[in-house]
Amino acid sequence: MAYTGLSQFLKLLEKENEVIHVTTSVDTALEITEITDRVTKSGGKALLFTNNGTRFPLLINAYGSEQRMLLALGISSFAETTEDIETIFSKFTGAQTSLLKKLSMLPDLLALSRIMPSYSGKKGKCQEVVYDQPDLNILPVLKCWPHDGGRFITLPMVHTIHPDTGKTNIGMYRMQILDSRSTGMHWQRHKTGASHYEAWKLAGRKMPVTVTLGGDPVYAYSATAPLPENISEYILAGFLRKKKVRLVKCLTNELYVPEDADIVIEGYVDPAEDLVWEGPFGDHTGFYSLADWYPKFHVTCITHRHDAVYPATIVGIPPQEDAFIAMATERIFLSPVKIALQPEITDFHLPDAGVAHNLLIVKLRKNYPGQGMKVLASLFGTGQMMFTKYLIAVSGEVDIRSYEDLARHVFANTDPVRDILFSRGPLDVLDHASDTFSYGGKLGIDATVKMAEEKSPYLKSDHSTANSASVEEAFTNSGLAKSVSTSLLDKGIPVLLISVNLKDDRGIVEKITRFVSNDSITSYVKLFLIVDHTVDVSDPYIVAWQVLGNTDPLRDHSIIDGLSLLIDGTVKAFSKKGFPRKWPNVVCSDEATVKLVDEKWSMYGLGEYIPSPSAGARRLLREGKDEIVVSQD
Repeated sequence: MAYTGLSQFLKLLEKENEVIHVTTSVDTALEITEITDRVTKSGGKALLFTNNGTRFPLLINAYGSEQRMLLALGISSFAETTEDIETIFSKFTGAQTSLLKKLSMLPDLLALSRIMPSYSGKKGKCQEVVYDQPDLNILPVLKCWPHDGGRFITLPMVHTIHPDTGKTNIGMYRMQILDSRSTGMHWQRHKTGASHYEAWKLAGRKMPVTVTLGGDPVYAYSATAPLPENISEYILAGFLRKKKVRLVKCLTNELYVPEDADIVIEGYVDPAEDLVWEGPFGDHTGFYSLADWYPKFHVTCITHRHDAVYPATIVGIPPQEDAFIAMATERIFLSPVKIALQPEITDFHLPDAGVAHNLLIVKLRKNYPGQGMKVLASLFGTGQMMFTKYLIAVSGEVDIRSYEDLARHVFANTDPVRDILFSRGPLDVLDHASDTFSYGGKLGIDATVKMAEEKSPYLKSDHSTANSASVEEAFTNSGLAKSVSTSLLDKGIPVLLISVNLKDDRGIVEKITRFVSNDSITSYVKLFLIVDHTVDVSDPYIVAWQVLGNTDPLRDHSIIDGLSLLIDGTVKAFSKKGFPRKWPNVVCSDEATVKLVDEKWSMYGLGEYIPSPSAGARRLLREGKDEIVVSQD
């Protein structure tokens, strides 16, 4: 189904009882974020804030469930799209030996032509209202978190073009409002937008840039999709909506945008200008991404449709709305990964505790020894999977979305000496744990079912649960840990969760490593995860998020007695060796905002009171402070 704008999508959300209208006056600075964080984490509906101080209603959490994600893409199931992709690939990559077979493909070629974007010389709905003296303050732009550098546009589709090839790109890069007519442009070094910027810099010319907001919600999804460079996002959008995207020319530059977009912000970036200081920003990692130097975007014109809706999202400690966007990518891009990259892959999954790049689970159809390692080595260098820190390959009948079953499978099929692959490579620029910016360690685990040639004498399919009490007692008597959780051991999963206070003893992790090395504990505990004392070790999800975010796998692991793996997931700014970079704090609302929303809750019309997730997250702040923690040597 193709939508003609966010208003039409909104009507469907209303029909399906998937959106709540909040008519109470709300502040775009912090208050909307705190409300949305509560609703999103409780599995709630989309929210439309109609009384936000501007003429534009603000829609948020529109993608925040599987049902709304399917509605946004206009499909009844992800399997529907997967089948369409597989059909196209099989027809155009299969052997076509005869002229008759080649001629039989013409209808398919014609069908594909119907999803290619078209260009119109007329004005679009997105240009019904024109501001040639633009002012970004007319938009309800959010300040999401207390220590954000300012207000940020969070769902922008940024249109750029290469000056030499003419190839276009639509990416989603946060935009910090600098003043009424300019923003920062957060082009990370690995992104196509940054590549286009460097090309315009080399050409010595100003770079045209146009940002769209809204339109068919499939546009925003397509802007986040891991497409190969130089493949138009509007081809994917046309394929998903089964209707081509009609593009119209901007009024003040040569770029083209969807005629049914809700809001259009036209402008340019001058590569000859000095960069601007952008950030910090409470990011999807759950930590503040650090401020840095980025290009400045100058606004030359703003246009919008009469019924424009302003789309927004928030990110922060997972799970958030972006978890469902990642889920769609898992399903939609499985077929291209299988067909174009690794035909043995049958499924892959990005757990939301891994915030997209920190953890990838891949399932394969195994036919020969070493195949798991082959897949690991290949995927660490493939597309956006090159940013993955932890990559686990499995085979067999295990359900990779049932985490307890997955964990049992991994430990039953992994020898920590023979089946673990360490390497170095590029990391997402938002990763804060590596010693070097955007470059660091990686860990691959071959947990595929082992063939005769791969058998290890240390593999063990069942792990005793009878020793969990003695494990807890041993750590209690040692005085090394602040707390220990044997909850996973009690379920037959050989993982021990340990918290420590580095402020009391910066060498505590090394002491625990020596302690478990000299104890029989490694015979039934195969993974030790160490976190700070502020982390609730009774919550495996939060422990997983902290460990995945706070580690460089190569630096922070120890293999104990050739039998077990220990991973140090503590804040490295407080470690014995210190840390060479700034260490960001976690993202959460301040106490004043939490109190404000508590007091106004009955006015929002959101039903039963939902407590603030930030109330629990605040314990993760070092010394109760929100500011960025700097290494203490």
